[in-house]
Amino acid sequence: MQKLYDTIGSTYSATRCADPAIARELARLVQIGNDKKFLDLACGTGNYTNALASLGGDWHGVDISDVMINQAREKNFRIEWQLGSADALPFQDDFFDGAICTLAIHHFPKLVAAFTEVKRVLNDGPFVIFTAFPDQMQEYWLCHYFPKMMCSSIEQMPTQEFVVTSLHSAGFEIEGVVPFEVTNDLQDLFLYSGRKRPTQYFDPLVRSNISSFASRCSSEELQTGLQLLRAHLESGEFENVARSYQSSHGDYAYVIANKCRG
Repeated sequence: MQKLYDTIGSTYSATRCADPAIARELARLVQIGNDKKFLDLACGTGNYTNALASLGGDWHGVDISDVMINQAREKNFRIEWQLGSADALPFQDDFFDGAICTLAIHHFPKLVAAFTEVKRVLNDGPFVIFTAFPDQMQEYWLCHYFPKMMCSSIEQMPTQEFVVTSLHSAGFEIEGVVPFEVTNDLQDLFLYSGRKRPTQYFDPLVRSNISSFASRCSSEELQTGLQLLRAHLESGEFENVARSYQSSHGDYAYVIANKCRG
């Protein structure tokens, strides 16, 4: 996974930027404050780290890809950026007042090990995860056009039950799981950001910065899927396909956890 993000990291920020609405919600959930220290785990090129730092707090970003960390450093030298893995964080115990992790937990080899490290470096504050669950992804209309890619992507995603169980095993209690629905003006072009803007998937730059397209979609499936999508958009059939994949419980979700008390 480090190799993948070293590869796509060079153009990542061209289409992947912090969405203001997501950043505001993360700030609210992590209880941002100027006198607090925060961790962005698997921060990538630091888009959300930087956005949240502008709202308050002393922020630190950690990522396993040096290509991405180097880009993050160029964005904001006042943030402490460090190369490191989720299961061996380079911080002392009880160092942070809150932590976030956006669209990255599916890349961690062992969730409990990563979550245990987050618990260790947290003092007494929330750990907020932004992710997608398999049952949500099964309702993406992308499954109709890129079935093999989506099946492979869904298989790697931890279920809500597994995320919650792993957090409990690491010593967290769950404060809530809040669904998130993709909007027309979403600025961070992650996997299902084109839910209501399907033409964005014709842009090779957009696709190259989405790990599913970059690593799990064969050239044959890509061309077949794009041709079918184009034909359906021209004929109007796409609306019927999209309606058949209507989500009943959000496209993504925030998971809010706190260290167990007592």
